[in-house]
Amino acid sequence: MGLELYTYFRSSAAYRVRIALNLKRLSYRPQFVHLAKGMQRQPKYREINPQGLVPTLVDRGTPFTQSLAIIEYLNDTYPDPPLLPRRRDERAYVRALAQIIACDIHPLNNLRVLRYLAEVLGQDEPARNAWIRYWIEEGFGAFEEQLARHGGSSRFCFGDTPTLADICLVPQVFNARRFGCDLNGFPRIRAIDENCLALTAFRDAAPEQQADAE
Repeated sequence: MGLELYTYFRSSAAYRVRIALNLKRLSYRPQFVHLAKGMQRQPKYREINPQGLVPTLVDRGTPFTQSLAIIEYLNDTYPDPPLLPRRRDERAYVRALAQIIACDIHPLNNLRVLRYLAEVLGQDEPARNAWIRYWIEEGFGAFEEQLARHGGSSRFCFGDTPTLADICLVPQVFNARRFGCDLNGFPRIRAIDENCLALTAFRDAAPEQQADAE
């Protein structure tokens, strides 16, 4: 049956999985779920993903949800090239970097939260954008410090090949630029993002390259 990815061009979580699939050189069939139009809430999609979120990866008829879990599944199932280091302590470090993005920054700025800020708490667009910038810059400060403490000479977040941490970082940098974050204080993040975007796997996964881009 091949791989199917339920995706939305601007979803950071789906962007992560697209990068991972490209790094693994895995072909897949995209299934577009327009989040802004509420397609994720339709019963047909809820049968595939009860959370009503993207991404969902379907491999041989089995759906997998949550971007980090999907990427770990891909890494276990299709191990070449590896997206995590060999040593346990190094894997823990890379996972910690990834989770700064995926668990601490991104959930505060996703579509559901922004809609709640607007529709329930009555926050206007400038206030919502300030919220987004605050949490990205707060998280990036910790991320940059972690990179500095572990030696800031490698081309990527860990070593000289992309890992799970880079896969999470690049979509968040895209969002940071989209909402006008000041990235001047994060030189290592900017350098790593530039190194990643020099690779076809990252460039081809970018939102503007997707068939559903608007």
